[in-house]
Amino acid sequence: MGNHVFRPLFVVIGIIILILIARSFYVPHDFGVHERGYMYGWYREGNIEDWKKVQVKYQGRDYCKDCHSDKYESIMRSPHAIIQCENCHGPAVDHPANPPKLTIDRSRQLCLRCHYPLPYPTSGRAKIRGIDPDRHNRDFECSTCHNPHKPNLSIR
Repeated sequence: MGNHVFRPLFVVIGIIILILIARSFYVPHDFGVHERGYMYGWYREGNIEDWKKVQVKYQGRDYCKDCHSDKYESIMRSPHAIIQCENCHGPAVDHPANPPKLTIDRSRQLCLRCHYPLPYPTSGRAKIRGIDPDRHNRDFECSTCHNPHKPNLSIR
């Protein structure tokens, strides 16, 4: 075989060797290590303590239902039951036990995240009733007329 075959082959092998050498410097020694041996994925045993320090911002619907049972029950009987409380009310991480209320985003943009019409029939969002934001009461917040906890009732 001529040089036209060996030269590119040596270049490729050299690049692979350089990548493996660089990888040995940049990838932590405990990356992919697990008690059962090597594990695929983004796992680093030395990172466990860092993840224990991460504060969870979203508590989930169960966190809200004990204190706000009336709102919880009404929303669970509505089409909005598929939405977590914190999607509209914000993260409950700083919500104290004796609460001032969480800040509620009452802007049209919040409602339009789900209620903007999408022309994709295979999307789950296509099943959500959409509005034309340019024609439907564009000078008002949605909650002026609609109760998000009882969306089946159009007018408050």
